[in-house]
Amino acid sequence: MIQETALGELSLQELTLKVGALERKLRAKEKTIRVLIQRVEESSTEGHSAFWVLEQNIALEKMVAKRTAEINAQKEQLSQALSQLRGTQAKLIQAQKLEAIGQLAAGIAHEVNTPTQYVSDNTAFALRAVTGLGTALQAALAVVQAAKEGPVSAELLQAADAAVAKAKVAYLLKQLPRALEQSQEGLGRIATIVQAMKEFSHPSGAEKRPVNLREAIETTIAVARNEWKYVADVDLDMDPELPLIPVLRNEFNQVILNLIVNAAHAIGDTTAGGSEGKGKITISGRLHEDRVEIRVADTGGGIPESARAKVFEPFFTTKAVGKGTGQGLAIAYSVVVDKHQGSIAFETELGRGTTFVIGLPLVDSASGSQTEES
Repeated sequence: MIQETALGELSLQELTLKVGALERKLRAKEKTIRVLIQRVEESSTEGHSAFWVLEQNIALEKMVAKRTAEINAQKEQLSQALSQLRGTQAKLIQAQKLEAIGQLAAGIAHEVNTPTQYVSDNTAFALRAVTGLGTALQAALAVVQAAKEGPVSAELLQAADAAVAKAKVAYLLKQLPRALEQSQEGLGRIATIVQAMKEFSHPSGAEKRPVNLREAIETTIAVARNEWKYVADVDLDMDPELPLIPVLRNEFNQVILNLIVNAAHAIGDTTAGGSEGKGKITISGRLHEDRVEIRVADTGGGIPESARAKVFEPFFTTKAVGKGTGQGLAIAYSVVVDKHQGSIAFETELGRGTTFVIGLPLVDSASGSQTEES
């Protein structure tokens, strides 16, 4: 039996096992009571004396009272364990989000470093260009000033020509705008990454809010870019008419991140990390009656038949030790099914790839609120 003082020390896996054990015990004891009642009823119709039947009824009442007390105590323990499990799951989702950010940190740093480097290089080039153009401009201004005062000497014209040639004015006038455009593009890329990180890591709160799913998915794709860019191209195909959907944005982002990372790993396993060519990850969104359907498809190797029944089980993983925790899809299932009253399933074919299908209701059943039109 679970001791109350030990609940806080249990891991998520232990809590899950304990909850399952308690539920099995409750079902067994309820079955025992039903069998006892059935036996007494059968005995009363087999010609036993009224006294014997009365004795059996009294014994049954005592047994039922004892079993009922045990069941109530175990139900209380089960309630505590479930409450503890929900709290642990919530903490686990937040912890996995932070862990994911930590694992992606090196890639994100690389994503920021690349545009930062060419912004830095272009800035240094622009500084040298401005210095050279300044020298040429001073020489040209000297010619203009001399022309105002009288004839311009040949020496002054030669000095101006030399300054313009040394500064490579024609080259700089062509290349400087390009350098500034590249710098602006790089700064924009950095701003996009920083904004994506800010949105991804910001807590979404405990209540669902209408969310533009395309923007949320774009944010997650940007955060995970270093995970997929070497092994796959990502194609986002969202219906432009999708309304805003009531979700926990932060946790929805986590689900999409888990699916993108899984897809990238699956493709990487079949392409030797991208050295044998890139695969493709396609994320699409469409309206289907009273829900929106999000599909995340990859061109990886597919899920082995022996693993398909266990895909959403906590701690189950087919990845190598140190590469997977077995929590990504279990958390995705919990977020989509338990917290959003949605559905998640998959279609897979060996050698062709896997598609995860998420269904999210257009209406938050907890509040009854309708989605807002985008």
